[in-house]
Amino acid sequence: MNSTEGQENIMSETEEGQGMSESLRLVPVAESIRYRKRAQSAEKKGELLAQELAESKSRVSELSEKLNDIQIDQRLTRELVRAGAVDVDTAVLVVKTRLKAEPEADMGNVIEDLKKEKEYLFAGARISGTTAKKTATVKDRVTNKQSVLERAACKAATTGNRTDLQEYLRMRRNIVCS
Repeated sequence: MNSTEGQENIMSETEEGQGMSESLRLVPVAESIRYRKRAQSAEKKGELLAQELAESKSRVSELSEKLNDIQIDQRLTRELVRAGAVDVDTAVLVVKTRLKAEPEADMGNVIEDLKKEKEYLFAGARISGTTAKKTATVKDRVTNKQSVLERAACKAATTGNRTDLQEYLRMRRNIVCS
């Protein structure tokens, strides 16, 4: 095809286009390139926004799962404290593993089973030989709302005796240093 034939084809196409519709306009090449670039950038921006939306949705689902886990932990902790758990953290872990193993199990029943099986996790457990007994503590001897130290001070002050004074100072030194 030579150049004269190409020109004739273009002219005939434009004449046909004008005959078909007056609303068709030819757009300059530079403007059509600019439109195309804008369309491409808008498509890229749309893809980026869709990707951000998907990431946000996944983040929301992760956070809702974490919130659900925290709420379950708090509920478990409250129920175990009500049941009298001594070692709450261990009891929570045991109950959570049992609930994961049996999702249809009731939390109250699992806690009651745990209370029967592992009594040492709960208050009031009677384990012979392993519980520490209460030990005696040093108590300040008080008679008639007057401590031994106060009585010794009064005695030393009223008698003026050196032995009474030394006894008072020895008692005071023992109390202050200990």
